[in-house]
Amino acid sequence: MSTLAEITGKIRAFRDERDWAQFHNPKDMAIALSLEAGELLEQFLWKNPAEVQDRLISHREEISEEVADIAIYLFELADNLGIDLFAAMEAKLQKNAGKYPIEKAKGSAKKYTEL
Repeated sequence: MSTLAEITGKIRAFRDERDWAQFHNPKDMAIALSLEAGELLEQFLWKNPAEVQDRLISHREEISEEVADIAIYLFELADNLGIDLFAAMEAKLQKNAGKYPIEKAKGSAKKYTEL
């Protein structure tokens, strides 16, 4: 298993070997992330819960590839912006813990402003 630094380095090398850094500005990376997330959503469009479960089995490879595309673009965007992704996630989890205290949020899908 690779570390975040190792996989980010592989992503950077893949990009640089193809001279694609010129195209990977923050705006376009954010758009690419959104488009890939849309491709993941398409796997589940118009499916009821049982069909979603069947789709997860029958199209596992395609779904895995869409998730990987999202992660690759996210890791590269964070790298390009100089964001320590693990530190950013840790900070966001801590912030969310304050917004969604267990005693108010457990079992609820409400937004923190509604708790």
